[in-house]
Amino acid sequence: MFKLFRKRVETVKEEAKSLEVEDVLDAEKGKRIKEKHLDNVMWDLELALLEADVAEEVAVDIVGDVKKELLDLRLRKGADIGDAVETALRHGVRKALSSKVLDFDKFVQEHEKPVVIMFIGVNGSGKTTAIAKITHRLQKLHMSSVMAAGDTFRAGAIEQLQRHADKLGVRLIKHKAGADPAAVAFDAIEHAKARHRDVVLLDTAGRMQTNTNLMDEMSKVGRIAHPDMVIFVGDSLAGNDAVEQAVRFNHAVDIDAVILTKIDADAKGGAALSIAKTIGKPIIFVSTGQEYHQLEKFDPEWMTTRLFD
Repeated sequence: MFKLFRKRVETVKEEAKSLEVEDVLDAEKGKRIKEKHLDNVMWDLELALLEADVAEEVAVDIVGDVKKELLDLRLRKGADIGDAVETALRHGVRKALSSKVLDFDKFVQEHEKPVVIMFIGVNGSGKTTAIAKITHRLQKLHMSSVMAAGDTFRAGAIEQLQRHADKLGVRLIKHKAGADPAAVAFDAIEHAKARHRDVVLLDTAGRMQTNTNLMDEMSKVGRIAHPDMVIFVGDSLAGNDAVEQAVRFNHAVDIDAVILTKIDADAKGGAALSIAKTIGKPIIFVSTGQEYHQLEKFDPEWMTTRLFD
């Protein structure tokens, strides 16, 4: 994963090794990089980030942080400028990924029950599987849950969620295809209250973010369900499309957290960087495979290491 990003970084490092330095006439020993020679490398670094599907505004911010760190840097004799560039880039990436932090496990354990969690995202993002993985995680925490088949526009979505519910041994609240999604959400919450379930996992239709009517319908579900947490499930392979989706969904229904799927197949890695920075909401999990246990708690340091190493 992230092979293209690593390849571009290596190219930039090689170019950086030819940078000119100048003596620093102050109390500190060492030399610093000449700013006029740094601009070309920064342009190539920005291009590398853009090619890795990092959103433009995020790439500009990261490069700005890298440039500032390099200009403040004092180089000892024999120092490798290429390594210095990579170190500064790692710092910039880690900063972008660390915009906000949310401990999902602690949130659901300490929140008043039942905790209502609403999942949003477009078709094909892995939303249904993410719900199943969260159900499995809750079971490991010794917490009970109920699923709600709120994607009533596709009979296949209800059937898919039913298969997961059967495998995991949890109740699925569902209506007929075409029913009011808000009614499904209401019934699931009432069921959780009556049966003393800890968490309600509410699926929603995989609406295209450009469909105004469907986005309005999703907003209605949010008003009825009053979710305690709204999770956007984004496909990391979608790159900048996933960022645009997150922005539009966040406008329609205020997102609280993000789950990124298919991270194991992502060759670029820009989606994680861009979503975290653009909407300013925490990534709580990344999906690393199809099995229920393959849901990794997101950690900026972990992600930075995966990107570079």
